[in-house]
Amino acid sequence: MARITLSCLPASWYCSVSLLSVGCAPRQRLLLLLLLITSALLLLATHQRQLWGSQPRPRGNKYLSIAESMEATNVLNPALNYGIVVDCGSSGSRVFVYYWPPHNGNPHTLLDIRQMRGRDYKPVVKKIKPGISTLATRPTQASVYLQPLLSFAAAHVPQSKHKETPLYILCTAGMRLLPDSQQAAILDDLVADVPLEFDFLFSRSHAEVISGKQEGVYAWIGINFVLGRFDHADEEDATVEVTTGSQSQPPISRRRTVGIMDMGGASLQIAYEVPNAITFNSPQEEEAAKSVLAEFNLGCDVEHTQHVYRVYVTTFLGFGGNMARQRYEDQIANSTFTKNRFLTAQTGLSEDKPYLDPCLPLGMPDTVLRDNRTLHLRGQGDWTQCQEAVRPFLGLHNGTMSPQGVYQAPINFSNSEFYGFSEFFYCMEDVLRIGGQYDSERYSQAAKDYCATKWSTLQQRLDNQLFSQQADISRLRYQCFKSAWMFEVLHSGFRFPPDYRSLKTAQLVYDKEVQWTLGAILFKTRFLPLRDLQQETLRQNHPGWLRPSFVYNHHLFSLCVLVVVLAILLYILRLRRIHQRELRQAEALDLLWVEEGEALLP
Repeated sequence: MARITLSCLPASWYCSVSLLSVGCAPRQRLLLLLLLITSALLLLATHQRQLWGSQPRPRGNKYLSIAESMEATNVLNPALNYGIVVDCGSSGSRVFVYYWPPHNGNPHTLLDIRQMRGRDYKPVVKKIKPGISTLATRPTQASVYLQPLLSFAAAHVPQSKHKETPLYILCTAGMRLLPDSQQAAILDDLVADVPLEFDFLFSRSHAEVISGKQEGVYAWIGINFVLGRFDHADEEDATVEVTTGSQSQPPISRRRTVGIMDMGGASLQIAYEVPNAITFNSPQEEEAAKSVLAEFNLGCDVEHTQHVYRVYVTTFLGFGGNMARQRYEDQIANSTFTKNRFLTAQTGLSEDKPYLDPCLPLGMPDTVLRDNRTLHLRGQGDWTQCQEAVRPFLGLHNGTMSPQGVYQAPINFSNSEFYGFSEFFYCMEDVLRIGGQYDSERYSQAAKDYCATKWSTLQQRLDNQLFSQQADISRLRYQCFKSAWMFEVLHSGFRFPPDYRSLKTAQLVYDKEVQWTLGAILFKTRFLPLRDLQQETLRQNHPGWLRPSFVYNHHLFSLCVLVVVLAILLYILRLRRIHQRELRQAEALDLLWVEEGEALLP
């Protein structure tokens, strides 16, 4: 009888499997059974993976995993899609390459867009200088100017994917300052010449000068996407009740988004969701609100309101840390020179009689040059007095910030969360070393102590590297002013209560610098999942097709596994019965031969 020996097993497991029998001991038979079941499960899992491919990971864990975020993008995966965004800023232009796996077919889920990483594990980004606005008088050179960036992106996106890879060229601050005719000439050259050299998905609507409002909305989208705030809410997540523009739609309960505040050197920007419908006090107020409110649908289906967001976003020019200091110095110089002229005083005209500035560290000397005249300052180090001195520069008007009375949408401080970037983080971290969770009382005390510290002591601490690596002599000089300015912006301007505990200051989000370009491509590609949804609809209309829902039906999958296991058991039992029957027949035949042999004996 033919036999197969399982020589791949350990020595203690050796047994022979007959084509018609299983000649193993009970313990060996049990181990063999477990091997067969495990093999069946592995085959099923492999088959499932081959049918549907790998599904995208939950976004909440993806951005928390440093190892995963450092992985190079697998350009050999034919299922990946790509997108390119060129940020044409005032000082230069940068290209960002993004990718995403196929959409999962759920109309309430956004594309899982991630920044592409090259073989060196670094983000695929390239920057050139100067800004594209310098081509105002030479618009025909625009496509030549962007050629290095587009060639760089083309080298990273697989050639077979070029025709279906959308390219967006979005211009910001520098281009906004140009006349409309010069803007149009630069964009026209890009639309005409870029397709001649590059085979990307690019049209007239893909090249534009975006407003500050659009840029703020894109930044808000990017931050909230990275934080996973567009995902479905879990039980432990903070939620908000959102009312949409349609009166027939009941309020939606979804995950709470975060607001963002970003204070640079020249400007200040704030953006946050307004979940409830706004009641305006007058038609003038309603008209003013239109320029600072944006309502948009991030979902792929306009009929679904799960991803409809109403966001307040505005930019305050001149409210950045450096510009605020400049405005402050202009005011004290002008007022001091005027008083000296009328009162025949000598304040600030020499180092011996300096102007005492409460917003400089104690004893620190400084000078302000205006109209070929020098004003000598000396730090007084009085943070409380500095607050009072900077408050008028907020230009509060009817309870809002800005001399023009810019409308500010209401904030539900009892159910909200904010992130503060740039100067909000630098003011708390660079020298005070308390960056992160904001506590107004702790921050105020730290700022007071810093301002009241002698300038010579602060210089010694800098030399001894007791501050952060980013801190320099300029930060030490104007930290007292900027800390007071930030405090007043937050509490007097935006009216955050002193006991507000849901503000985090940060430079990175999950160790990533989140660009507004991420929010831009999320918004621009929001309708792409419709293709996958249409394919899913076709599958549902053809019952003979396999559907992804089959794979994710755990009960049906468990039933299949159970059927396979039972089939294996039944087959083994049948083999045992056949083997026992053959043994009985062989014994009977042997007995018969023995009896016949005995009968033949004399």
